[in-house]
Amino acid sequence: MCAAALAALTAAAPARAHQRPHWELKDTTGAGASDVRYRGLAAVSRHTAWVAGTQGTVLRTTDGGDTWRNVSPPGAGELQFRDIEAFDARRAVVLAIGEGEASRVYRTDDGGATWTESFRNTDARAFYDCLTFFDRRHGLAMSDPVDGKFRILSTSDGGRSWKVLPSEGMPAAQDGEAGFAASGQCLVASGPKDVWLATGGAARARVLHSADRGLTWTASDAPIPGGDPARGVFALAFRDRAHGLAVGGDFRPDQTSPRAAARTTDGGRTWRPADRPAHSYRSGVAWLPHSRTTALAVGPTGTDLTTDGGHTWRTVDPGSYDTVDCTPDLGCWAAGEQGRVARLKR
Repeated sequence: MCAAALAALTAAAPARAHQRPHWELKDTTGAGASDVRYRGLAAVSRHTAWVAGTQGTVLRTTDGGDTWRNVSPPGAGELQFRDIEAFDARRAVVLAIGEGEASRVYRTDDGGATWTESFRNTDARAFYDCLTFFDRRHGLAMSDPVDGKFRILSTSDGGRSWKVLPSEGMPAAQDGEAGFAASGQCLVASGPKDVWLATGGAARARVLHSADRGLTWTASDAPIPGGDPARGVFALAFRDRAHGLAVGGDFRPDQTSPRAAARTTDGGRTWRPADRPAHSYRSGVAWLPHSRTTALAVGPTGTDLTTDGGHTWRTVDPGSYDTVDCTPDLGCWAAGEQGRVARLKR
């Protein structure tokens, strides 16, 4: 569904429930366990998507979600995959999170038939949360702070090998500051060199930005509340190097999440709170393709839509999802708990 159609549907009054943009659930139970939580999502097209989650599970579809194939790396059943980046139907890179050696990266070049472990963390102090790619060769992964600074891994060969970048260009972390491995969107790139890192857990939620593929960074405060290990910015989305969205809040279901969305028009140097944010915690966000103003945000209590660049948000679907991703051919996918994967109904 194009952005103009979404805007028209949500502006209609009174709007019928079936007219609103909504997710069409896809049956993944034949390929993966029904209790798997998919926080990693890589949408390649309307037809092809990859999801990654608990129990070391990776699924792939090439027919729009009608059928799914379990392409999990062998022996990964104890791992938690929280991020996956795919270049096409055959090539993908997946990140497992956790302390010490639980943080790993795998790559496949044959649609998941075989996988190669390309990185295993050997530093007990590191905990990797997210990864992102600028293009098919250059990418980064981020760890929670080590020795007082966020740690950045870099690849220049499509995830086949990785190296830790020098930390001199990274500003000091706040006490308790970390990333949230909630949706694979705490580290996002736009264009050939720009990348942003979302934080929480400290006195102030922040967004860090690098314009040189992770060598040097600047930090900006975000208006999404911090001050607690469960609060902060959980996900970012940039439609170009200037215009970005941030969502988050407090992930505890018994806590409110005021001011859970923000926007920037200057590449993250400054952030403004949404005039009407989502009503509760949101863990994933994505711009709709070919739109300057329309985006989706998802979380355990529903999906919200903005048609004005993040100024206001309204709930359009009550289903639980953790992450969302859209493709240039107007395909939007979401994934979450209990094996839930869906594609936006056109």
